[in-house]
Amino acid sequence: MSELKISDMLKMQYNLWEAHKDKWEPMEPLYARESLLWMIEEVGEVISIIKKKGENNIQSDPHVKAAFTEELCDVLMYYLDTLNRYGISAEDLSEAFAKKHNYNMKRDFSAQHDNFLNPDNE
Repeated sequence: MSELKISDMLKMQYNLWEAHKDKWEPMEPLYARESLLWMIEEVGEVISIIKKKGENNIQSDPHVKAAFTEELCDVLMYYLDTLNRYGISAEDLSEAFAKKHNYNMKRDFSAQHDNFLNPDNE
């Protein structure tokens, strides 16, 4: 399978919601909070695999890697639901990502971390 674009993933996730909209919460901003909470639960499942199986097994054991990847997909799906509920397009996300990336490329993370830990140093 070829790589999916963000716009494709957003559409796929919306189509999944469409297929279950009679049972699932509406695709409205009011319910984005629920998507985020479910996403955090899935992050917990990702962390559980890391804790129980370890980094080496995630990389070397195909079954562990598959389970880990599946849980990361669950995280991504709830994230996409959140984007859909707030009407954030692939273009919006791409633009914000590029802008943040460019900002981060110039940041001095060490200095910011030190200033956060020692606010009197400013």
